[in-house]
Amino acid sequence: MQIYVVQKGDTLTNISKLFGVPVDLIVSQNKITEPNNLLEGQTIIIPVEGMYHFVQQGEDLTGISNLYGIPLFEIISVNKLSNFGPLPVGFPLYIPRKSKTVIETSAYDDIGLTKDNSPKIISEIGNALTTLPVFSYQVNRDGSLTLLDDNPTLNAAFNNGVAPVLVITNIEDGQFSQELATIILNDETLQEKVLEEAIKIIEEKGYFGLDVDFEYLGAENKEAYVKFLAKAKEMLNNKNPNYKLSVALPPKTSEEQKGTLYEGHDYEAIGKIVDQVLMMTYEWGWSGGPPMAVSPLNKVKEVMEYALTKIPRNKILMGVPLYGYDWTLPYQKGGKWAKAIDQVEAYDIANRYGAVIEYDDLAQSPFFNYVDEEGNEHEVWFEDARSYQAKFDYVKELGISGLYNWVLGFDSPQNWLLIEDNFIPVKLFR
Repeated sequence: MQIYVVQKGDTLTNISKLFGVPVDLIVSQNKITEPNNLLEGQTIIIPVEGMYHFVQQGEDLTGISNLYGIPLFEIISVNKLSNFGPLPVGFPLYIPRKSKTVIETSAYDDIGLTKDNSPKIISEIGNALTTLPVFSYQVNRDGSLTLLDDNPTLNAAFNNGVAPVLVITNIEDGQFSQELATIILNDETLQEKVLEEAIKIIEEKGYFGLDVDFEYLGAENKEAYVKFLAKAKEMLNNKNPNYKLSVALPPKTSEEQKGTLYEGHDYEAIGKIVDQVLMMTYEWGWSGGPPMAVSPLNKVKEVMEYALTKIPRNKILMGVPLYGYDWTLPYQKGGKWAKAIDQVEAYDIANRYGAVIEYDDLAQSPFFNYVDEEGNEHEVWFEDARSYQAKFDYVKELGISGLYNWVLGFDSPQNWLLIEDNFIPVKLFR
């Protein structure tokens, strides 16, 4: 597929003619809500086999061949070039599609967010997914689990060849609770009750495994959490060796990293126990913090490089967000929190206020600024086709098990188009 960045004066009609793809198809694939008002800097995915490279000043065929990793003779052949000399600036070179990479793909379905739309969303993206962690069965202080109305979601997953995974969390009163985690992790009887109930639900409902997402544990729970995961793995194996155990890990760059979010997770010890880790490589830009990219690739790389020194690469899924944030400026700590938005909403906002989409090359993330009707300045960071492709290229470069998205309910169509263009998702059943 071709990622096209809209230039000033572009129209869908012109873009359609350039690539020979119907306007309606471009609109539907990208969920473009304002087809007559394209934004400068907006990314559009053109559904074509392979892609086109428009020659830039100073480029030659050898450099372009190296850029895409496509043999020089193949580029010459498919473009029917008889002259190997300099190409004119703007010349469209067809770049054949490279072979796809087989990986595991996943996406958390927060039923509290997707609600009744969950089955519809799963039916639309099922081809792009290996597993579906269903978020979440919340652990209570007595060791019981708060149940979910997840049957419609599970039926949709089964019907679309996606393996559901039961997620348990230490969420209490709407947020992750260190106190709750401490109670559970320091009482073996409560731990067994939590795990027995989780395994019973897995058996009854047909889940493929258990995902543990305990956050903000603090240093005092570090060893106890490792023991809890070891117990979970043992109990799952005893019930059914095919049941898999995964765990969500916060983004650390060293074992000594300070903070309640980080200190309770021992990468190396956890990596030895579980079947899979889901790296939470996002939330650098978060709703209560200053404006910045949610998942800046330069920061993601720091985390992944460290993780690979502690955890086998065949156990790692890298997190990719489906959302961004709209901050009201000036940012004030403890002030108004940023609003979570998705890609479609970001473009709608930019269209409404006549913003130009810019791109941060270091973070590999798009952003824009605007002024609302009340004169308030805003800064928006989100994900687009360029940022998704940069992350997917990095997943391939690392040779890790795969990637996952957080979280369904945010409409980011280009993510799914590019997953299917870059990868062959593993399927655990058909």
